[in-house]
Amino acid sequence: MTTYVITVPGTFLRGVPDSLCSDIGRRLRPQDPRNTDLGESEALSVLTVEEDGMFAARVEVEAADRSQAEAEAVRLVSRALRDSGLAEEDSALGAAVVTGIESEF
Repeated sequence: MTTYVITVPGTFLRGVPDSLCSDIGRRLRPQDPRNTDLGESEALSVLTVEEDGMFAARVEVEAADRSQAEAEAVRLVSRALRDSGLAEEDSALGAAVVTGIESEF
């Protein structure tokens, strides 16, 4: 298995209070990319939200390949959004991208 840092971009389609963003970040904390060399050196935040509602969630995922890692990251971020009380129509997710790879070869 390889450890990937995956960025999942998105947009909040309605106003989201800071307390909800904090809750989403808390739910993603177990997958915080700061646990990786890249996350530590780049000081990556698990959730970054811009004033216009655009956001980037960065998570650490272990997977056999890039495709599985991206799919798992989207699943994790989607679940954090829904578990925080956001309906599917309240946020849109973009395509996940690999931000970093950490393997033991």
